[in-house]
Amino acid sequence: MAEVATYSKPQPIGTEENQHMTCRGKEIRTVYTEQFDSLALPFEKSNDPQEVLEREYMQHGCAHYRRRCRIRAPCCNEIFDCRHCHNEIKNSICVDQKERHEIPRHEVNQVICSLCGTEQEFYWFLIWQVRQDCINCGVCFGKYFCESCKLFDDDTSKKQYHCNGCGICRIGGRENFFHCHKCGCCYSILLKNSHPCVEGAMHHDCPVCFEYLFDSTNDVTVMPCGHTIHQNCLKEMRDHFQYACPLCSKSVCDMSKVWEKIDMEIAATPIPEPYQNKMVWILCNDCGTTSKVQYHVVAQKCLNCKSYNTRQTRG
Repeated sequence: MAEVATYSKPQPIGTEENQHMTCRGKEIRTVYTEQFDSLALPFEKSNDPQEVLEREYMQHGCAHYRRRCRIRAPCCNEIFDCRHCHNEIKNSICVDQKERHEIPRHEVNQVICSLCGTEQEFYWFLIWQVRQDCINCGVCFGKYFCESCKLFDDDTSKKQYHCNGCGICRIGGRENFFHCHKCGCCYSILLKNSHPCVEGAMHHDCPVCFEYLFDSTNDVTVMPCGHTIHQNCLKEMRDHFQYACPLCSKSVCDMSKVWEKIDMEIAATPIPEPYQNKMVWILCNDCGTTSKVQYHVVAQKCLNCKSYNTRQTRG
């Protein structure tokens, strides 16, 4: 999931104080532009503002975002295409462990235009209620810009939106997701009245690969128990015949057909004479019921929910 706040044109400003601020901002912008004129690359002049904004659309960016700017990391003062590129490089096993770090995303204050090379600070944009275009060449950095996340992206097919509850931007379209305040994250609208709430469900690492789930760029799914996991990690578990949640051991899918096969296997497997009268206590991982049942070498069945996802607690 990912990032967006829709950009809209500034509304007319009526007060003298605001008018003065606007005029002052234009004066500052003029000085700042002149300062970087010597760095600008040559472009053909165009009288069409839309043509200027659309110049080299979708031709720049990285594997994570298509956009026409780069960022300077405040932590190491180096230039990267995006924060994900920074984190991948600076958290690499090739980097000394003491030097590894992640970028403080909300502290990014400088962007560099990919077309003209002009470096500019975010606070220049805020004077005009946030700008999406370069102060030197006028090109649009991204079709949308989120002021809170300081994120540009030209690829609007992702349907990015900013979630105030999460405090970050996500992808998939606002109309297709809802924010669960107890779980502390956004879920598909299909789960609105059916998902089991687990407090802070997304604010932990994936139980398989240990990547932090809340702002992961990989798809995350909710298991029937309410715990969350990467979709690919869950698929890998199933490929290795692991069907229980790594955190609470509850079944992650409908296992009724499997229980039927175990019923058949138990019926076809006679109990050895020394164990024919042996009784054991079991705890069901699925329903949490404790039962006293007949011991069998294959498996023990829960008397309450008929699940074989059980563990022996006493002999």
